[in-house]
Amino acid sequence: MKNVLLIGDSIRIGYDKSVALTLEGKANVCFPKENCRFASFVLRYLHEYKRFLLNGEQADVIHWNAGLWDCLRLYEEEPHTPIEVYAYYIERICIRIKKLFPDAKVIFATSTKVQSEKMSKNFKRYNEEIQQYNAAAVAVVKKYGFEVNDLYAVSASLPEEAHSDPVHYYTSMATEVFTKAVLSHIQPLLGIEEELPYREVLYVDAPIGG
Repeated sequence: MKNVLLIGDSIRIGYDKSVALTLEGKANVCFPKENCRFASFVLRYLHEYKRFLLNGEQADVIHWNAGLWDCLRLYEEEPHTPIEVYAYYIERICIRIKKLFPDAKVIFATSTKVQSEKMSKNFKRYNEEIQQYNAAAVAVVKKYGFEVNDLYAVSASLPEEAHSDPVHYYTSMATEVFTKAVLSHIQPLLGIEEELPYREVLYVDAPIGG
């Protein structure tokens, strides 16, 4: 059975179990329990995900994201990770993926839209900046031949009630939309042409760190 590795922040946590359940019997879907936070965090732990989640085996498909933590502004200061540093880490992740998983087919997912007006001034994200960080990342990952799953566009198409809070989408409506968007990129790379019945696992815990 082929291996799928899902890596990412709390947006990924909202769809990972539904992706795994929908692909049950078709692919082995692995993902870390923790929120993968910043791009630098992904770089640091990528080899450990291979070791502990895949038992050292190769991934056939990798779907990953990083960015919402990097563009976070705390206490009205600058983004946590300057955009040029973010692009630097995205490139290092691409290089690391190529080194650890040379035969994997790779999909990068853009960071999703937030409701800035509902966020505290001390814990803030701006959609304009999210889009800038997305563009910087996409420019890098395309150099390495990675596919792009534009989850920002997916999130922007959803109504307000799809949000569970200003950042997250832990509602049944959004979980289904995001799961199907992820599967629409993963399934062709696994050679799965049939339409699989959607199986949902709704995330109900409070997100860690936002």
